[in-house]
Amino acid sequence: MGQGRVLVVAATHGNERNAPWLLEQWKARPELLRHAGLELQLTIGNPEAFAANRRYLDRDLNRCFTPDLLADSTRREREVQRARDLLAAHGPDGSQPCAVVLDLHSTTSAMGNSLVVYGRRPADLALAAGIQARLGLPVYLHEADAAQTGFLVERWPAGLVIEVGPVPQGLVSAVICRQTQLALEAALDTLAAAAAGRLRLPHALQVHLHHSSLDLPRSPQGVPVAALHPQRQHRDWQLLHPGDPLFWSADGAALPLERSSALEAGARWPVFINEAAYGEKGIALSLCRRELWRCQPSWAEALGALVQRSGPL
Repeated sequence: MGQGRVLVVAATHGNERNAPWLLEQWKARPELLRHAGLELQLTIGNPEAFAANRRYLDRDLNRCFTPDLLADSTRREREVQRARDLLAAHGPDGSQPCAVVLDLHSTTSAMGNSLVVYGRRPADLALAAGIQARLGLPVYLHEADAAQTGFLVERWPAGLVIEVGPVPQGLVSAVICRQTQLALEAALDTLAAAAAGRLRLPHALQVHLHHSSLDLPRSPQGVPVAALHPQRQHRDWQLLHPGDPLFWSADGAALPLERSSALEAGARWPVFINEAAYGEKGIALSLCRRELWRCQPSWAEALGALVQRSGPL
């Protein structure tokens, strides 16, 4: 396999400290990470924001990978330039090209150890199914949301996000680090099996398909007038019912979950509940529909073709 074929990114957001801490340990002592025979390119996604312990400096790096934004020479924000640099170095046509990217994140919400997939590329689904078969991790599939685009993994031929939480921003937690490493090693095992032509997917992949997001209730001036209800906090992935308390006003009143197009569509599984980083995006939680998809042989074939392209292991 060619040098740097699998790109592992930490600190796409500079105040998520657990994956960068791991990355430095792996660089110093490679034996601490089971590579599964793969050659890895380990990189800090946003070094300047990481040095400042800030999520980003000018704009969210993980929303900077839209083709239009990357091609617009008038856009000189530091994160836009960093996105261009990452692609020039490690994109599919870069100086050290990678076919697969694994983007390591942490959350303040109680997502546990989980995966995020963008869209329905067969190779991505194979990778998610392989990890889910090994560790049972939930999968959040994000697509068709015009307000949230430009994600890093979308610019590589295959890849996904590993999200682990809850952990406060700026804090290194041994538990979060350990869960991150387990998920990454499961991903590498899946990729190695695909490269060797021996990847066997499970019968089905369970996905939580993004439907829509909800904001906190706000005044006409845009100020939140309610907080997330205590019964919703730290209950990501748990089924919601109409009438369940959702928000909590200052006078102690519970504001219930009302019937809506999301509920009518079966989107009753919440994720990224009260995620601190999403407050600026007007997202208090996202609602998903849970589906079980039969795994297709073409998924494993697509992933195998990608990781075998530069030669055998």
